Amino acid sequence: MAKFPPFVEALGKRDQEFYDAVTKVIETATKPGAVDEKTKVFISLALDAYIGSERGVMVLSNRARELGATEEEINEVLRIPYYVAGSRPLISAQHAFPKKE
Repeated sequence: MAKFPPFVEALGKRDQEFYDAVTKVIETATKPGAVDEKTKVFISLALDAYIGSERGVMVLSNRARELGATEEEINEVLRIPYYVAGSRPLISAQHAFPKKE
């Protein structure tokens, strides 16, 4: 059984029906499959960094280390959300300059 984040556990105290639905999604997304557990943790880590979840980044980076991730791997994973988020202003800024044909 998956360990759920505190905010999901709190949901279980307020809304059992929705909690059941949310935990089913978490279990489905995190269960063993074609993508190994460490890679799934890396994806979650990048997403939490992207949305600014400091606690999530801390918890997931520690989980990645437990799964054998190196500091170099974690550093590389954390470059991805910057690339995705940091590119948006560069893309938008291009519209300040008319395209020359």
